[in-house]
Amino acid sequence: MVVETNRSPQSTIRRGPMPEFTWAGVLVGWLLGTVITISISYASLILGFSIEGSELAAILGWGILRGLLRRRSIVENNINQTIASAVNGASAGMMFSIPALFILSDKLHQPALVQFPAFSMVLVCITGGIVGLAFIIPLRKQMIDFDRLAYPGGIAVAAILKSPGAGMRKALLLLAGALFSGTTYLLVVRYWGEHPEWHAGQQFDLPSYLNITFFLSVMTVGVGYLSGKGGFWFGAGGFCCYWVLAPLLGQWGDESVRSLVLDPSNSTADRLRVQLFRPVGIGMLIGAAIGGVIVAFPLIRSAFASLHQASRQRGLGSDTDEIPISWLYSAIGLGAVVIGASVYLSLGDVPLYLAAFMTLLGLLWTWVAGVIIAECVGRTNWSPLSGMTLIGVTILILVARHGLNETSTIIASVMLGAAICVAIAQASDMMLDLKSGYLIGAVPRRQQIAQVLGSWCGPILVLFLIYALHQRYTLGSEKLPAPQGQALASMIEGILFQENVPSYRYAAGAGMGAMLALSGLGGIGVLIGLGFYMPFSTVLTYTLGCLARLATDKCFGRSWADDYGIPLAAGCIVGEALVGVGYALVQVAGTML
Repeated sequence: MVVETNRSPQSTIRRGPMPEFTWAGVLVGWLLGTVITISISYASLILGFSIEGSELAAILGWGILRGLLRRRSIVENNINQTIASAVNGASAGMMFSIPALFILSDKLHQPALVQFPAFSMVLVCITGGIVGLAFIIPLRKQMIDFDRLAYPGGIAVAAILKSPGAGMRKALLLLAGALFSGTTYLLVVRYWGEHPEWHAGQQFDLPSYLNITFFLSVMTVGVGYLSGKGGFWFGAGGFCCYWVLAPLLGQWGDESVRSLVLDPSNSTADRLRVQLFRPVGIGMLIGAAIGGVIVAFPLIRSAFASLHQASRQRGLGSDTDEIPISWLYSAIGLGAVVIGASVYLSLGDVPLYLAAFMTLLGLLWTWVAGVIIAECVGRTNWSPLSGMTLIGVTILILVARHGLNETSTIIASVMLGAAICVAIAQASDMMLDLKSGYLIGAVPRRQQIAQVLGSWCGPILVLFLIYALHQRYTLGSEKLPAPQGQALASMIEGILFQENVPSYRYAAGAGMGAMLALSGLGGIGVLIGLGFYMPFSTVLTYTLGCLARLATDKCFGRSWADDYGIPLAAGCIVGEALVGVGYALVQVAGTML
């Protein structure tokens, strides 16, 4: 029983266990998970990479739980951020895969690709997330308690959870940033349009191939600020294209390339990107992602050693701190049946044996990839998620193409690929959250149940968002380029329709991306590839955020960024994203009336 004693009119002492798994924590987690998932999903379609939502959820959780509800339990806020980040697990998993169907549908003029069964897509993604959790939960004790993997993101979340006062202040700053960016977005759209740009180079009569154009987006500046010094690799790709390669091609390229580069029209930069830099950038994304998986192979031995040790620990007796292992085995078995049946029943022309075989391959790859990524995130805070998804979908397409037509091959492979991607994302997020719980004394079993409770909501939100944004802006357009979806679509196109792909440019980019990944510098190959692919206006604006982070670190110290800069930047992401999505939904609703 909790006993309250009044020490003074201003303070209350509570004795007994702190509230942990409460309805307040669960409901706030779902609420914040919805906000964060919409925001990060929208940003990932623009910038090509996702952002971890646990820190955002912990900061906003203190704002609601402590600021509004006057609750002080750090383990209750931990349940909130666990559920919220579980909802957000679908943002990267689905935004990296499903947009490929919409992109291919427009590019190949095959409307059947976007007529996939939406209910089945949501069902397999929810099921995939639960299966990913069932695969990874047995590794908790080994990787966190015994191997003591760092999980830097989990440490950062634990620091926020341990500082209720600081978390409350950060929540107010985040809300201020959201209000500023949301208002700015509405003003910019009102006066400059839905994809506003400032053509600074044209205004100062600079060569058009330098492409000095800024995308007027506070959200993009905020993402750059959060990335800090490491984000300059993203900018490096764009600067290399327009400030290095373009002048060189204009000087020493063949006649057709020189005429393209030196054309004074405003379309020069766009044509350079579409005809040259974008194919090379997509190739770099694919090569760097696969190279990153190769780099991760040395971690496999450690990961599977953890599996072996974990199985030995389970053999010593039951652990009441964990979800029972029999429940996890049952979840895997039932999940396999649900996923296989969904593919078999929803597409109609998939033979039962092929649906079962593809499901088995998908689950095996989910298990292997989930273990590898849990190890990668624990040791380096870097996740080769896109590479694992590309490899998984490639395997599935190579199997499916021999028994299905092209449309069914693509839909079945992307459907299972989305389930794999969500499963891997949930697995890595689960271990990160369990690390934060370990540091503050939370009960692992309660966090594991909370993660399952959060995993059902994200796929519904994300698929609805995909449909709405595609109807308003078109996925793969300048407004929503969806770089990871473009990379997956290009890989699928290369396998099934080789004659339609400039293979030499993709191959050159893949070679460069693989070399960068194998250089030992982590995931910079993916970032540089994104810089090649993305409009340079976005790259320039993003770089402003990186420069702002360096400036505040130098002038005020790194603690200023932690206390003030990062919450404000996170708010800039949330505010513009929510207003941008809301604006799109209003426009879509207007066309339907």
